[in-house]
Amino acid sequence: MNIFNTSYNQNLYDIGILLLRITVGCFMMTHGLHKLDMLMEGGVIKFADPIGIGAKPSLILTVFAELVCSFLIVMGFAIRLAALPLIVTMLVIIFVVHAKDGFTHKELPALYLAIYVLLLIVGSGRFSVDRLIAGKKRKSNY
Repeated sequence: MNIFNTSYNQNLYDIGILLLRITVGCFMMTHGLHKLDMLMEGGVIKFADPIGIGAKPSLILTVFAELVCSFLIVMGFAIRLAALPLIVTMLVIIFVVHAKDGFTHKELPALYLAIYVLLLIVGSGRFSVDRLIAGKKRKSNY
């Protein structure tokens, strides 16, 4: 085995993308569930308004990104579209919400950002709903 070999096994690549999607999606959904609870409590919403649209709309958009889009990423459905709200959310967290904070407050959202950008670039892989849809489209074209 050559440790400097740059080729890859397609099966392992697809399994790696699947594991990455499931892990990052489930981890982010825990953040989204907490925020969904905040939204469903009723009463005054105490949430940051980093882009000036109000606390409740900011919370709704964050719940959509962290919960709905993360679920889509786990399923591998419309993954490139699902990654976009999460990328925007992480950018807002890094450069607006924690703009004045130190690196420790930016580290986790920056790691999530890197993963979402990677998923935007590589897509969902073979083990995904996207692949099932693409496969059906290929068959109907012949």
